[in-house]
Amino acid sequence: MRIVSVWLLSLFALTPTASADEVSGILPDPTRVVAIGGSVTEIFYALGEEGRLIARDSTSVYPEAAFRLPDVGYMRQLSPEGVLSVNPSAIIALEGSGPKEAIDVLKKAKVPYLTVPETFDRLGIMEKIRIVGEAIGEQRKAQELAASVDKDLTAAEARAAGIAKRQRVLFILSVQDGKILASGTGTAADGIIKLAGGENVITEYPGYKQLSEEAIATASPDLILMMSRGGDHGPSDEELLSHPAIASTPAGKDRRLVRMDGAYLLGFGPRTAAAAGDLAVALYGQAAAN
Repeated sequence: MRIVSVWLLSLFALTPTASADEVSGILPDPTRVVAIGGSVTEIFYALGEEGRLIARDSTSVYPEAAFRLPDVGYMRQLSPEGVLSVNPSAIIALEGSGPKEAIDVLKKAKVPYLTVPETFDRLGIMEKIRIVGEAIGEQRKAQELAASVDKDLTAAEARAAGIAKRQRVLFILSVQDGKILASGTGTAADGIIKLAGGENVITEYPGYKQLSEEAIATASPDLILMMSRGGDHGPSDEELLSHPAIASTPAGKDRRLVRMDGAYLLGFGPRTAAAAGDLAVALYGQAAAN
């Protein structure tokens, strides 16, 4: 039997709080669930409980089998009518789903609504797994999954722990009209950079913000990190590395640009340890692969 650490067991002993309009703990009927949020959907599949899902949101793109489920829309632009049209017995939604008016309607509907908190660190992943497992009455499976994920995260962190010189990373969310929107602190990008053993070069503000050319030059990143391009959206690698703000940085001069699938890189779910490991290898090469 898998041994679960004391802190992990204590985490599973906690009970989440909820507003008057939503539920916590075990759902009354977890047989027809709408999952909103890619990591929530991934947890169902990782638990082997995907048979309970009847619909997903458009950010739920892994595993491929999830595409067979009806899509109720983008998690931040939900329509209550669309979510309720599939006749769910429960809704499990990642924190940050919206808009607020739509969520207020869903919370006040007769269908139980459960919010899964979102934080971009190890404990946040464990908490997501615990809440989903408890909600569907599969606490033992959730404990086993959390222990496995925790072990993998520990291994990913250990691989980068011996690196003396930390690579400085700039995560760019988008480039529009030459303006670069980059990650500060408290984001999924900031969290995955830390897990991989890198340093986020932008620490002066939380969230995402447009940066001036001077700010990017001062940040002096060793590597640019972005999500993979979808279709023809966003600049090509050549266009980005030739951008006046990027070209003068160490990353631009060395042409160090890494793109990774967004759901994989920023999902903070069961695959995050693997994503952190892949990013660590991109940062440090074989030194982080052993």
